[in-house]
Amino acid sequence: MNREDLRSKYRDERLKRLRADGNDQYLGASGKFATMEADPYVEWAERPAQQREVEVAIIGAGFAGLLAGARLREVGVRDLCLIDGAGDVGGVWYWNRYPGAACDTAAMIYLPLLQETGYMPSAKYVEGPEIYEHAQRIAEHFHLKDGALFSTEVEEMVWDEDRHQWVVTTNRGDTIRATFVVAGTGPLHRPKLPGVPGIERFQGESFHTSRWNYAVTGGDANGAPMDRLRSLRVGLLGTGATGIQVVPKLGRDAGELYVFQRTPSSIDVRNNKPIDREWFSSLEDGWQQEWLTNFATLQTGGEADVDLVQDGWTDIALRIRKRAFELFAAGVASEVVLRQAYEESDDEKMNEIRERVDHEVHDALTAEALKPWYRQLCKRPCFHDGYLQTFNLPNVHLIDTDGAGVSEIDETGVVVGDRHVALDVLIYASGFEVGTSWVRRSGFDPIGVGGETLSEHWREGMVSLHGMHVSGFPNFFILGLAQAGNLVSNITHNFSEGAKTIAAVIQHARSTGATRVETTPRAEQAWVDSLGDGRSSFMFDPECTPGYYNNEGLEVSLADQKGRIGYPLGAVAFFDLMSQWRSSGAFEGLAFVS
Repeated sequence: MNREDLRSKYRDERLKRLRADGNDQYLGASGKFATMEADPYVEWAERPAQQREVEVAIIGAGFAGLLAGARLREVGVRDLCLIDGAGDVGGVWYWNRYPGAACDTAAMIYLPLLQETGYMPSAKYVEGPEIYEHAQRIAEHFHLKDGALFSTEVEEMVWDEDRHQWVVTTNRGDTIRATFVVAGTGPLHRPKLPGVPGIERFQGESFHTSRWNYAVTGGDANGAPMDRLRSLRVGLLGTGATGIQVVPKLGRDAGELYVFQRTPSSIDVRNNKPIDREWFSSLEDGWQQEWLTNFATLQTGGEADVDLVQDGWTDIALRIRKRAFELFAAGVASEVVLRQAYEESDDEKMNEIRERVDHEVHDALTAEALKPWYRQLCKRPCFHDGYLQTFNLPNVHLIDTDGAGVSEIDETGVVVGDRHVALDVLIYASGFEVGTSWVRRSGFDPIGVGGETLSEHWREGMVSLHGMHVSGFPNFFILGLAQAGNLVSNITHNFSEGAKTIAAVIQHARSTGATRVETTPRAEQAWVDSLGDGRSSFMFDPECTPGYYNNEGLEVSLADQKGRIGYPLGAVAFFDLMSQWRSSGAFEGLAFVS
């Protein structure tokens, strides 16, 4: 297919999937769907409400909260309290215990604090149980469970100007007074459901992948056969990263498996392999920071002498860089070189991915339906060596909706066009709330100086200093990606660097006797102005198929853009900037008040 025809194909496939309701097409797992959000792993137990004062409250006990706690322990903070709605630490890896759960980012860079905890990952890419175990390891190593409040959700957070404290109240009746609050709530913990007409009518068993019901399926998170599905008809809605991982296990065990597809994912080779212990033991001190920087540099288009990680993320980046040099040498105008290099390299890569589908899938019609027609980074790239092959099994059926999605769900199954598929079990691999507001995802709306809520302060879009500090909200730190590094290919790297900044600020406050730390409206506005509007990002590519990366393909308002952009010079430049900012000791943009 020539370039013009390919562009036309991409546009046609995109238009099939555009919906006027955007993110509103999804339902929250609340109200009549509240059971979809309930914790299936820890039984709810009543406990006395607590009245406590702590130096630091950390909201969220996933890797963001754990890293914040670890870095605070390193600078001597002992009085801290983790608060999480889950029954234990782990965040997304506490919730995601579906069969086949794994991380598509290499363990050497995804798993944080490997050197500090003395742990060697078992393989280049590790599965969910090992990641969850590492979260436990971090918590134990840094004593982060001491005083933690699990199965507990923050309901309100109010600034007390007289005492320079936050008053945090929870759904368990707790009142926690904290000098500092860190919000490490993360983007992947609140499940969403497809707003398909009739979804509430289904009478069979149904659940979301992040609340996997092993009582229905049998088996366990370690991959034991799901023996209770052997005679059942199972339907799966969703073919993103989660669906890709769970389909091979369901195909192996279900009597009949029906995979309902609106948009096929890009499936590249994974080529996982064990880590050699002798090689690992030869790594020198500081190796993980070197690997982190190397990956982030290459993945965002920078130059490095060697590719340490060597994965699909760095592969496309290296292709783009090589092609850019070739175009420069050929005399292509400098203002168009990067865009042309990106397009040509991406075309090459996506053609390889589509050719792989033909090679792996026996049935020609099924293979054609599984081919992704968009740029690789329009949706989160997937890497798997078993997903495509699963469709060769006689009990596995791809129900492709040609971009339209499922028409209806009724008491006995799923309707696609004029076809009804009868089911016994319906599983939603529909992901998490990512495109919704920070306040909605976090579940609480901080009330700052003068009674202003965070949502009111951000009514015209997110404003912050470094994505972390907000004027009018003293002693409050947001640990995330927006208006910061925004490195989506390795989210924990963002958390690790941000946690170092939080620890440095709090350590400085302690050493100077400051009880109130806050940025100014001038400083946060100057930072936001320096970020630009992010319109050059692939997330705003008009040829991109709709997804959570690009607001489901709809125009992004100026206000919403502010909550999606990152540092324009890239993640590595941002991390370097923050390292210098911390080490200078000036903490420019912050005021420390005793």
